[in-house]
Order: sequence, then structure tokens, then C-alpha cells
Amino acid sequence: MDDFDSPWKEIVEKYFEYFIAFFFPIVYRNVNWEMGYEFLDKEFQQIAQDSEFGRRLVDKLVKVHRDGGEETWVLIHVELQVQPEPDFSERMYVYNYRIYDRYRKPVVTLALLGDDRPDWKPHRFACSLWGCEIEFTFPIVKLLEYNNRWQELENDQNPFAMVVMAHLKSLETRGSERERKYWKLRLVKSLYEKGYSKEDIIHLFRFIDWIMRLSDEQEKDFWSDYQKFEEEKKMPYVTSVERIGYERGLEQGLEQGLEQGLEQGLEQGLEQGLEQGIHQGMIQALHENILDLLKERYILIPDAIEKAVYAIHEVTTLKMLLKKAAMTPSLEKFLNFLENR
Repeated sequence: MDDFDSPWKEIVEKYFEYFIAFFFPIVYRNVNWEMGYEFLDKEFQQIAQDSEFGRRLVDKLVKVHRDGGEETWVLIHVELQVQPEPDFSERMYVYNYRIYDRYRKPVVTLALLGDDRPDWKPHRFACSLWGCEIEFTFPIVKLLEYNNRWQELENDQNPFAMVVMAHLKSLETRGSERERKYWKLRLVKSLYEKGYSKEDIIHLFRFIDWIMRLSDEQEKDFWSDYQKFEEEKKMPYVTSVERIGYERGLEQGLEQGLEQGLEQGLEQGLEQGLEQGIHQGMIQALHENILDLLKERYILIPDAIEKAVYAIHEVTTLKMLLKKAAMTPSLEKFLNFLENR
């Protein structure tokens, strides 16, 4: 099963303004972006948990300012289920009035539908009895409909044009590994052709790599082709990711390791102590940077993972774990790899 929730959640948070501009331009034109915006994730978790529907991973509640200066809260819901949800419209209505009841501010509910059924387009909830009526409608975007606008997507510089193409090709290539590898490579190459910055290329590559998962064999072939491409471009942006965390803590790790090695060198001989100190510093740097990368991506790291990482002292194994820490799509998969390496 493809993982859509996690990569979408991350990319929406990273490029929220672009997200609104791409999918909901009317909303975008009426927000004062210069005043900034604030994600109210904790508040929305409570609102969602208080409802019978429970919390959804990619539901977002964002506080923005209208052009006139008045504050409003915007609920961004990214619905990416493989199968449509029967009570989707009712859930949108419940969340909308619960948010209004809490803040007493205007609420705009928006929905992005990433399922594979062209006929599923929920946008309205209505209920009436004895003259008492409720009607709630909300804007929706159906990702499947962008299949007919592929050329437009290829020409669009908004990062979400790439996000939509990756999502559509992920749906289209289910069950066809070779075709998925072809499109994955084609899409990541186009990141450079569109002239994105290094930072944007890394973030968008991460989304594409995450959402277009491959078998181990096809993944190996993909990385081989991609590394050659980066070498030709002389832009080793993504293949250097595994070194980012390593370099960040190398100086501190080497300093501490050398200090320990020099102390031992007084007894064992300076040369042997230096060699051991460098080795210990490298191991410590790798330990720290594996965990730093995981904390940047997932914030809270289980003690079991920290203990397992610190228990490893082989440099080659730790370098492999550093790459896994940067690219593995979930903590559960990283822990599974750690336990079964």
C-alpha cells in the first residue's frame, strides 16, 4: 500500500502558501500573506478527537489574516484515501462547526481528493426536518482531473505541479514497477530542468521518492541512474543527503573522540591513541547525526531506536543507517530495518 498521508502532510506544511495558490487561488488572493500564518495542529487534534470521526493525519488547521486585517481560520483537509469515505461530507461539516464553536471566527473548509475514483466528488452536506434545514458546501479539488492538464503541469513552476504529477503517476503505476521507476526518474530529472533551488529540489525529491516507492531491485537501479544524472549535471544535491548529518556533527564527535584517544595515548603511545581517537570520533559523529536526522524528521524518537543506534560501532553499518535515516519513509520502517539488518 502506498503511503500518501505522511508525504502530503510534510509537503503541505513546507509549502503551504504555494499549496493554497495552486489549488485554491480565490482563497490565496484574499489572504494577507505578509502577516504570516500559524498551524494550529494541537488545537485541531483536540477538536477532531472530540468528534465521533476521530483524528485524520493530514487535516490541517491554519490561522491566517484576510486582506482587510481580520483574522480567520482555514481548515485544509487533504483526503488521500485509496477508497472514498462514505461520511466524508458529514465529517467536513462536523469539523467546520466545531472549529467555529471554539473560535467564533469564520472558517473555510477546503478538501483535496486524491483517490482513484473519478465519480467520487463529495462537496455538500445537507439535512432537513420539519422546516429546519442545514446545507453545507465546501470547495474541492479532484487530483485525477489534472490528468487532462499534464502539459500545464509540466510548464507550471509551482512546486505543487510536481507534487500532483508524482501523485498521479503513483496511482497510475501501481503494479508496474518498471513503469514507476521510469516516471520516478523522469520526474526527479525535471526538478533540475525547471530550475528549482537546491533546497526545493531536495524537498520535492523527498516527496517523489516517498510516494513512488519501489522494490529493492528497482530502487537500486533507480539510484544508480540518478547518481549518474547528478554527476552529469555536476549538482550532487540529493546523493549528498547522507553526508549532511555526518558533516554537521563531525567536528564535535572528532573533538571528543580525539580527547579520549589522546588520554589513552599517554599510556599506549601517541600514534595508536590518535588513530583510536579519530575512529571513536567518527563513530560518535555518526551516532549523533543519525539521531539528529531522525529527530528533524519525526521530532520524538523512541528510546529503543536510540539504544539500538548507540549499540552499533561499525562505521560501514552506521553510514548505511545514516542514509536510511534520511530516506526511510517512517520510524516504524527504520526500526524494522534496524532490527533486521
